[in-house]
Parts: sequence; C-alpha cells; structure tokens
Amino acid sequence: MKTPKSPPPDPETLGLQALAFLTADDDRLSRFLSLTGLDGGALRQIAHDPHGLGAVLDYLLGFEPLLLEFAAEIAVDPAVIASQRRQLPA
Repeated sequence: MKTPKSPPPDPETLGLQALAFLTADDDRLSRFLSLTGLDGGALRQIAHDPHGLGAVLDYLLGFEPLLLEFAAEIAVDPAVIASQRRQLPA
C-alpha cells in the first residue's frame, strides 16, 4: 500500500528552507554571499521578504548540483521547487 504524498511546502516556507540550507554550511554560504554580494544583515532581511526568498530559490535553481542536494535534503522533487518558485514575486 502506498503512503500518500504530503503536500509541498508553501513557497515562502520553501524559500526559508533554502536559506537555512545555504547558511548551514560555511562553503555554501560563502559562495552564496560572494556571488550575490549580500552580507549577514541582508540575509536577515531576505528571510522576511518574498522577493528575497524567490531570489534564494533562483540561486539554487541556477546551480543544478546544489539544487539536487537541497531537494534530496528536504525530500522534495526539484520540479516542485521550480513550480513553487513561480508563485513568489520576481
């Protein structure tokens, strides 16, 4: 008997999970900050901004190895991440 799939996280929750994923590892965080030009203060603001959370998901969607690692960690299909991203403002 198959167990029913749980619904995907809402887009903002997914963005927060992605931000937490990036900040949980020094190498991932360093690369993210280097490529985006953000600093620690900006990270706190992003956590409260749907545009910023969308940008975090865009960052992951733009680098497939990192996207796949994140998707595996939260047990969500990468296509779901892309779909949920489209629900956040650009």
